[in-house]
Amino acid sequence: MIYADGRYDDVIENLPAETEDSKVFHAGTQLVAGEVLTNGGRVPGSKALGDSVANAKSRAYDIAKGIGYRQGQYRTDIGYRAIARETF
Repeated sequence: MIYADGRYDDVIENLPAETEDSKVFHAGTQLVAGEVLTNGGRVPGSKALGDSVANAKSRAYDIAKGIGYRQGQYRTDIGYRAIARETF
């Protein structure tokens, strides 16, 4: 799951610490005076493991929902094909 933002210098809050089965990747971010700021384009992306694709997707979106900044947006349809194949 990847956030997108066309703005610059918005403070990104509530970035979770990496765990054994989840991580937030950075692209289009910058560290300024101890704060993580947007730097345009695709910014944080959350990844998570789960016992199924649906579970991993749900966990990744839960992480994303906790990350906060003003103009962040993300798609909600990522993984739907893999989840559909998983249910057969």
